[in-house]
Amino acid sequence: MVDRSFADLSLAALYDILNPWGSGDDFYLGFVKGADAVLDVGCGTGQLLRRARDDGHRGRLVGLDPAAAMLVQARQCADDVEWVLGDLRTRDWAGEFDLVVMTGHAFQVLLCDEELRAALEAVRGALRPDGRFVFETRNPKARAWEGWTPERVREVTDPEGCAVRVWNEVERPVLGDRVTFTETFDSDTWKRPRVSRTTLRFLGPDHLSRFLGAAGFTVVEQYGDWERGPLTPAASEIITVAEARP
Repeated sequence: MVDRSFADLSLAALYDILNPWGSGDDFYLGFVKGADAVLDVGCGTGQLLRRARDDGHRGRLVGLDPAAAMLVQARQCADDVEWVLGDLRTRDWAGEFDLVVMTGHAFQVLLCDEELRAALEAVRGALRPDGRFVFETRNPKARAWEGWTPERVREVTDPEGCAVRVWNEVERPVLGDRVTFTETFDSDTWKRPRVSRTTLRFLGPDHLSRFLGAAGFTVVEQYGDWERGPLTPAASEIITVAEARP
């Protein structure tokens, strides 16, 4: 089921405003520009692929997302990218790509072992031998969710010029490696707030390596931040570059 923050057209229109281009996008862009054929899983509004095309990428770019509202945003801005509604089960991309990416912590929506194994198998199947899978997930030891509190309100201006306030609240208690939280959007111009509920899985590097190895990948690079700093217990991210074994 797609979260409301991605399924609602008015909320999808806020995504790029709330998530402007940053150092993480620059990190991924370098990989995309070096690959002839790229699949962006959970592409959202397509910001990464649009930038790659604008910067001169002339190969194949495919954005895949289960939220139609997000792809509405993507299609408005770039019609020379393949935008596909669905998930990794939608098509059988048999060795069609040099690179698969999952940005924006999309990897964390794979909640159960079976779902994760199936997704990794599909990614591996979509890659050519020695193709690369690049993604990030939040480091559970950094406990990012402790900062997701109602007191931390962000205010942005929507495309119509109206102020929108956004805040998160974690459902307690947090048990195991899954964190459930709400994201609330509110504006003085709306009749009521709009609330989206999300669950994310926080896997550590050892678990990630085991899942990747079983799916036919070798971890070739791993970083703790977007400046390619080392992965330490205090690092906020687990940024992984994995290579498909022949």
